[in-house]
Amino acid sequence: MNQISDITTTCVIAGAGPGGLMLGLLLARAGVDVTVVEKHADFLRDFRGDTIHPSTLEVMEELGLVEQFLELPHTRAPKLTAEMAGETITMADFSRLPVKHRFIAFMPQWDFLNFLSAQASGYPNFRLLTQARVADLIEAKGRVTGLCVETPDGIVEIHAQLVIGADGRNSVVREKAGLTVESFGEPSEVVWMKLSKQPGDPNEVMGHAGPRQGLVLIDRGDYWQCGFVVRRTTFVDIQQKGIEAFRQGVAAISPLPADRMQEIRSFDDTSLLVVRIDRLTQWWRPGLLCIGDAAHAMSPIGGVGVNLAIQDAVAAANILGQPLREGRLADADLAAVQRRRSFPTKATQKLQLMMRSSRRKDETTEKTAKGPPAFIRGIARWPVLAHVAGRLMGLGFRMEHVRPNRR
Repeated sequence: MNQISDITTTCVIAGAGPGGLMLGLLLARAGVDVTVVEKHADFLRDFRGDTIHPSTLEVMEELGLVEQFLELPHTRAPKLTAEMAGETITMADFSRLPVKHRFIAFMPQWDFLNFLSAQASGYPNFRLLTQARVADLIEAKGRVTGLCVETPDGIVEIHAQLVIGADGRNSVVREKAGLTVESFGEPSEVVWMKLSKQPGDPNEVMGHAGPRQGLVLIDRGDYWQCGFVVRRTTFVDIQQKGIEAFRQGVAAISPLPADRMQEIRSFDDTSLLVVRIDRLTQWWRPGLLCIGDAAHAMSPIGGVGVNLAIQDAVAAANILGQPLREGRLADADLAAVQRRRSFPTKATQKLQLMMRSSRRKDETTEKTAKGPPAFIRGIARWPVLAHVAGRLMGLGFRMEHVRPNRR
């Protein structure tokens, strides 16, 4: 490739996902020159975390954007439900949360990202560079000083005081930085697919995001986004048995008519998500910080990974905005972000591992393998726990607030 014009900025963010774009918006709002690089040309990709949690809606409220944001097409879930032995139980109830918007909004992530991008682009000190794939870090004297990215027009060097890795669970930034990753538990697999939504389909039970013994349905208005949790086997083994066997496996646990599964014409109509729970032992190096899934990959249960990424972004903007603007960023500032976000990350992952553990114990006998996980049975027995689950899912273990602009 040929070299084209380099870029000098204050902060460069790798990854235009929820965390990266939210941080870009908040830093631009704080007067920091910021460049976000995204390897794709746009945000139109299926099977992504599409949950907007009450804590995120609170952030939008604090930014004065929530009314405009909620004009976008979305569905609202004031509670999440599941079916157990033919009975509907409430898994998570958001009605008592101490925030204005007590519901999860389900919105295609591309709409959310387009909205954040549009708001950030209103600031002259914000730049979004698409079709820009991170190739390497730029380093000088033991410090990260920028990114080298590949674009259709050639290689671009982006020089910055700070590099942010917000490029997801397969982060190139954290790999190139040589940061140490600690993994927990065994990876699991979820197969995502689309099925049409038709008159007579269930609404209350599976209309939003309740798991039904290994199946998640998310209401997209005119279709269902379905997540099939692979248990006691692998997706490779499922593929070897053929598409018809896969259709039958989904139909066996789906509330939708069996003939609906014919819409899955081949495995090309599915997308595999390998779920890992891991985190960096140290989120930063001099001149570099990772946030979101790049710092701590989560299970997709409840969409908490997106929520944590947004909260990381708010905390990072609160802590780093002024030092970046004043040109006095120190390693202590980067360490402060990790220190601030370490507890909610570890607590959330611990909870997810406990939920996984309860499922594995259930599956040790054929009798319990067909039933719901222990945590769902516990919520069914003590309904008050649905409010606790709503608090943890909706707000997390530590909710961050946008600081007023005092430039």
